[in-house]
Amino acid sequence: MYTSLDSPPQLTGWTVSGGDPCAESWKGVTCEGSAVVSIEISGLGLNGTMGYALSSFLSLKKLDMSDNNIHDAIPYQLPPNLTSLNMAKNSLIGNLPYSFSTMASLNYLNMSHNLLSQVIGDVFTNLTTLETLDLSFNNFTGDLPKSLGTLSNVSSLFLQNNGLTGSLNILIDLPLTTLNVANNNFSGWIPQELKSVENFIYDGNTFDNSPAPPPPPFTPPPPGRSRNSPKHPGSSGGTHTAPSSEGSSSHSNKGLPVLAIVGIVLGAIIFVLIVLVAFAVCFQKRKRKNIGLRASSGRLSIGTSVNAEVQEHRVKSVAAVADIKPLPAEKMNPERLQAKNGSVKRIKAPITATSYTVASLQTATNSFSQECIVGEGSLGRVYRAEFPNGKTMAIKKIDNSALSLQEEDNFLEAVSNMSRLRHTNIVTLNGYCAEHGQRLLVYEFIGHGSLHDMLHFAEESSKTLTWNARVRVALGTARALEYLHEVCLPSVVHRNLKTANILLDEDLNPHLSDCGLAALTPNTERQISTQMVGSFGYSAPEFALSGIYTVKSDVYSFGVVMLELLTGRKPLDSSRVRSEQSLVRWATPQLHDIDALAKMVDPTLNGMYPAKSLSRFADIIALCVQPEPEFRPPMSEVVQALVRLVQRASVVKRHSSDESGFSYKTPEHDAVELPF
Repeated sequence: MYTSLDSPPQLTGWTVSGGDPCAESWKGVTCEGSAVVSIEISGLGLNGTMGYALSSFLSLKKLDMSDNNIHDAIPYQLPPNLTSLNMAKNSLIGNLPYSFSTMASLNYLNMSHNLLSQVIGDVFTNLTTLETLDLSFNNFTGDLPKSLGTLSNVSSLFLQNNGLTGSLNILIDLPLTTLNVANNNFSGWIPQELKSVENFIYDGNTFDNSPAPPPPPFTPPPPGRSRNSPKHPGSSGGTHTAPSSEGSSSHSNKGLPVLAIVGIVLGAIIFVLIVLVAFAVCFQKRKRKNIGLRASSGRLSIGTSVNAEVQEHRVKSVAAVADIKPLPAEKMNPERLQAKNGSVKRIKAPITATSYTVASLQTATNSFSQECIVGEGSLGRVYRAEFPNGKTMAIKKIDNSALSLQEEDNFLEAVSNMSRLRHTNIVTLNGYCAEHGQRLLVYEFIGHGSLHDMLHFAEESSKTLTWNARVRVALGTARALEYLHEVCLPSVVHRNLKTANILLDEDLNPHLSDCGLAALTPNTERQISTQMVGSFGYSAPEFALSGIYTVKSDVYSFGVVMLELLTGRKPLDSSRVRSEQSLVRWATPQLHDIDALAKMVDPTLNGMYPAKSLSRFADIIALCVQPEPEFRPPMSEVVQALVRLVQRASVVKRHSSDESGFSYKTPEHDAVELPF
C-alpha cells in the first residue's frame, strides 16, 4: 500500500519493506496485539492508488483513506473482513467491484465524492449488516440494482447527485430513516412507503407529483346464466338482465356497463403493454444469446472486440480463496454494447493512461538506441526508458506494418481497454503515444527478467527458483488469468501466454505482460504465423485445427507453463531426442506416475520439493492440458486448486528463506493459512 501511494512522507514510520507497523507506531495504523485492525489516513493529501494486495489484510476492520487524491479504479480484491470502508473525496474511477458482495461484515460504506461511473452492479448481495451506504456525488447511471433491496439493515442511504434513472420501488421495504436521492433522473410516482421516511430528500428529479393512479376497476363476473335463459323471479340477478321499470333499476343499468367498459379498456391497454415489454425482453435475450456474450455487472468493463463464435459458456465455480464469481448474464446492460461484423464492442470509454509525446519518449530511450532494447516481440521492440523524474518505464514501439489497425481511433480504443486492466499480477499500462504516425505503449518496468530467461538461460538465477518460488509464480499467473477471464467484461483472451511474457520482479512475483494486445491483430497470414511461431509449443490443439482461440485455449497454455516450471524444459526443444521434443506429448502420460514424475522434475531443484505437493501440481497440469477444451477447468478452479495445494503444505517452522512455508523433512500437521 505504501508503494502504491507513492511512498508519501506524510506516512511517518511507514517503510517500503520490512518494519513492524504495530511495534513501530506507524501513522494511522491501529493494532490489536500483532494484528493490524485499523488504517485511518484521511486528509493527508495522499496521491497514488489503493494498491492491489489488500485482500491479505485479514484482520483489518476499518479502512479510512478519505479526503485525499487517490485515483484509478477500486481494486477488485479488498480486505474481506472490513466493517467500515471510507474512500470519500478522492478521484476514484470505474465501477464498484463485485467483491463488495463478499464483505459480509460491512456496516459502513462511503464512496461519495469520486468519479465513479457506469451502471451500479448487483454488488450488495449478502450485505445484511450494512447500515450506512453513501454513493453520492459520482457519475453513476441507469436503474437501481435489485440487490439494493436486500439491504435489510440499512438506515441511511445517500444517492444524490448522480445520473440514476428509473423508479424507487426497489427501496420500499428497507428500514430507512434517511434517504437522499436529490439531483438524479428518477421518474414515476414516489412510493407511499418512502414518503413516511423521516429524512427524505428528492428534489431535482422528474417525479410525477400527481396522485398515483388507482388500481384497475373491478370487472364483475358474467351472470351465471345466459341472456336468453328463463327468468327466476326470486333471483338476485334478475334486475340486471330484464329491468321492468324506469326507477333505480334504470340507473343501475346505465352505471354498470360504463364501469365494465372502462375496466375492459384499461385491462386491454395493460395487456398490450405487458406483451410489448415481454417481446422486448425476449428480443434482447435472443440478441444476447446470438452474440454469445456472458456478462457480469460486477466485472471490469473492457472494450476489447471479441469474436462471437469463440465465446463459450463459463463453468460456474464454487466459492473459494480469491474467487470472484461472475454475475448472471441478465445483469448485463445491452445498451452499452454495439454489435458489428460478428464482434462485440464496448462503447468508447475515456483513456486513463497518460499521453506522451514522441519527443519525450525519444529522450527517455536515447532516440530508441540499441543499448536500451530489453526485448523484442511480434509487434515490435521493447526499450528501457529513463525519465527525468527518475522513473524507469518499458516502451513497446509497435511496428505499424504488423497491425491491421488503420485508424488512430481504433488504437486509442485498444489503449483505453488495456489501461483499465488493474491487477497486481498484470503489467500496468501507464501511458501511450499516438502522434506522427507512431504508436507506442508505456508500461511499468519489471526489471528482473522473464520466467523464460530464468528457467532456460540464467544458470545461476535458475538456482533461485526454488519449488516454493515456482508455486508462487504459478499461482500469481493463474490469478492474472482468472482476472482476465472471469472479472473483465467481456472476457479478455490473452492468446499469447508463455514464460517469455511472465516477468518477475526482485521478489520473484510474476507479472503477466501483453494483456489486451490480442486486439492489435496481424493483417496477413504471414504475420499470423510469425506471431505464433514463438508460441507454438503453448498453443492448444483447437487453434492448430481451426484457428479458434478461447479462454480455454489460455488454460491449455497455462498448463504448458506449469510443465515448464515442473520440468525446467522448453515446450519445444529440437536438441532432444524425437520422443522428447514436444514437452506436452512427452510429459502428459507420466503425470500420474509417481516414479516417472520424480524423474521429470527440474534437476536444478536437487530434490528439494515435497512429494505430495509435486503430485498435486502435476494433477492440475493434467487437467489444464486436456485435448478437448470443454474438459479444461476455468481459471478460478485452477486458482482454488493451487491455493489448496499451498494450504495443505505442512508448516512447522517458517524460515526467512522459505517463501511459502513448505516443510521438506517434517511430518504433515494441520495446515495453516498462508499469504498466497
